[in-house]
Amino acid sequence: MANAFPTRASPVALMAEKIALIALLLAGAVFLLMMLIGLAMIAAQGNIVTIDPAVFYRLMTAHGAGMVGAAGLSGAAIMWHFIGRHVSLNTTVFVAFLAIFLLGVVLILGGIFIGGFGAAWTFLYPLPAHSGGAWEISAAVTYLLGLTAVGVAFLIFYLETGRAIVSRYGTLSNAMAWPLIIHGHMDNVPPPAIIAASTVIIFNTIGTVVGAAVLVISLVNLIVPAFTIDPLMAKNMTYFFGHVFINATIYMAVIGVYEIIPEYTGRPWKSSRIFAIAWSSILLFVMAVYPHHLLQDTVMPAWALVMGQIVSYLSGLPLLAVTAFGLLGYVRGSSMKWDLASSLLFAGVFGWSIGVIPAVIDGMISVNKLMHNTLWVPGHFHTYLLLGEVAMSFGVMAWLVRDEKIVAFDSVDRVAFWAYMTGALAFTLTFLVSGAMSIPRRWAVHAPEWFAQDRMGAAFAVLTIVGAAYFVVRYATRLAGAITRP
Repeated sequence: MANAFPTRASPVALMAEKIALIALLLAGAVFLLMMLIGLAMIAAQGNIVTIDPAVFYRLMTAHGAGMVGAAGLSGAAIMWHFIGRHVSLNTTVFVAFLAIFLLGVVLILGGIFIGGFGAAWTFLYPLPAHSGGAWEISAAVTYLLGLTAVGVAFLIFYLETGRAIVSRYGTLSNAMAWPLIIHGHMDNVPPPAIIAASTVIIFNTIGTVVGAAVLVISLVNLIVPAFTIDPLMAKNMTYFFGHVFINATIYMAVIGVYEIIPEYTGRPWKSSRIFAIAWSSILLFVMAVYPHHLLQDTVMPAWALVMGQIVSYLSGLPLLAVTAFGLLGYVRGSSMKWDLASSLLFAGVFGWSIGVIPAVIDGMISVNKLMHNTLWVPGHFHTYLLLGEVAMSFGVMAWLVRDEKIVAFDSVDRVAFWAYMTGALAFTLTFLVSGAMSIPRRWAVHAPEWFAQDRMGAAFAVLTIVGAAYFVVRYATRLAGAITRP
């Protein structure tokens, strides 16, 4: 357990570590709960169980918001833990972040399960105010206040991590290694974790501010209906925020890969000029690519749709160049020691890379017109999450509680790993195949002709959940033992 709690750390530093690792446990528990909700939904679509459509859409809203929130929380905990190796962070700020985040969760759950809000995670204006009697205005207000609280929590998180990085490196441009990009050399080159964290801080602060703005506008509209905004502008703001935020969760989680894999390979992951250029391009691509979600909005400016399509093609290149191929380079010939943690981290990077493919396909206008409102899109983002961000988060969790004296991939860990990866891959493929067959997404009731795919998806979901449950329980029991140990 020396990974989680350094023996020479001060009491304050140890408390900070414990809080961050408990936050990671909370995220893991929410992942597991959201998977169970997802299983219930696909079982209902396959006519295995019966769920009232109104309840289905509440579950869908909770599932979407919960998975995005848990991914954000796990990514933040991972980023906080590892950049704390390089900069001095204020523990009180993380406590405030977690408290406000949890307040937001309570409000979101109240709006959904007490108020009956069921407009999906996108809260797309002006839908919250026009429920057709499905929920009261108070439910929509509560839900949006919850999302706003989560946004405020992340702004606090990024302000503190940004402050700490600037205190160490002078400016965020230095922390992103721009002098290295421009001149080919620099003193005090930041490590990959700092370059990645600085990039995330910039683009997700912008994304969260935009999201907070449209949330506040929507809240005012709920209370004062005469106050309106152009719906197309609101949709752009909402999808810009959502797309940037969910990508940030993955980019925060990959910091764990940069920090952990060198401990297995014995090779440091260095910040090269190419690495810095790739991450600077990510800064632009992440913020410019979201219009591929709006290709069916014919009133959008043509240049924005063209940009969304072109950037969709390009956005995967930095990922493949600096992380996927970089990981292969570090592992090749390194006598890599494989255990549950290293296997999940390795698989997470390549699951993330694979997730680029259906995204690029959906980013083609000719394909998007047919498939964007089908199960192809859930297939794409479930690949990103289950095989990417969530797998990396589980990998970090496994590494944090590993016994350094025993570096082995024992039989139970191996079975759980393959159960999770096989189940998740097959589960996402059922979505992609269903999308290719034009089965629509967001439908509570499916036609009998679609039951076979739903039932296969439910079976694979069970396999995925078994693996995930093992990872979370393993982490929880070992973490509890480490925390309570004198």
